[in-house]
Amino acid sequence: MARKTEAERQYDASSIQVLKGLEAVRRRPGMYVGGTDVKALHHLVYEIVDNSIDEALAGRCGRIEVTIHEDNSISVEDDGVGIPVAKHPTEKVSALELVHTTLHAGGKFDNDAYKVSGGLHGVGAAAVNALSEWMEVTVRREGAVWFQRYQRGLPDAPVKKIGKLAKNEPTGTTTHFKFDETIFEEDATYRFETLLNRFREMAFVTSGVFLKLRDDRTSP
Repeated sequence: MARKTEAERQYDASSIQVLKGLEAVRRRPGMYVGGTDVKALHHLVYEIVDNSIDEALAGRCGRIEVTIHEDNSISVEDDGVGIPVAKHPTEKVSALELVHTTLHAGGKFDNDAYKVSGGLHGVGAAAVNALSEWMEVTVRREGAVWFQRYQRGLPDAPVKKIGKLAKNEPTGTTTHFKFDETIFEEDATYRFETLLNRFREMAFVTSGVFLKLRDDRTSP
C-alpha cells in the first residue's frame, strides 16, 4: 500500500473549518468586497447605497444622502420605508439584526418585495458590518425610531426603540459605519471624486432619485 504524501496527510477531516456568523467575511474579505485595498474600501459604501437604490427602484425612496465624516466614517441616509424591525417568524430575532448579522438574509430574495435589485443580494449589509470597526443603524418606521449598534459584526444589544417619529418626519434608514483599520490597508482613505463619479452614474440610471454626497473632512 502506497504511503500517503505530505500533502495528503495534511488534508483530512480535521482540515475542514466551519466559520460561524460573519467570521468568513473577516477571514476572506476578497470574496465579498474584492480585497482590502482602496477599491474595496469604496465598495463598502456602494453596498450600503445599493440597498437605498433598490428602495428607489421599488418606488419607495426618493432621496439618498451620503456623508464622509471627519473620522473617515460614512453615513448613508434614505427616505425609504425603513428596514423591518419586527421579530422574524423563524429566526426569532429582529429582521433588522438578521440582515446585518447573517449572510444571505434580506428582502432581495422575495420577488414581491424587490422586483429588481443590485449589490450582493442580501450579503451586502452583513459583509459591510463584518468589515467595520463599528456600525450604527437607525430606522424610522411604524411611527417610531429604532436603533442598533454593532462592533465588528456583533450587536452590542438587541434592537431598541429610542423615540417617536416626529410629525411629518420621513421614514427611512440611516447607516453609519467606520471601516476596520485592522483589515484595510494603512493608507486607505475615501476619495471624494471616486464616490462622486459612481453616484452620478447611479443617479443617471435610477429615475426619480436625488443622491447627495457631502465631505465633512478638513481639507489638508
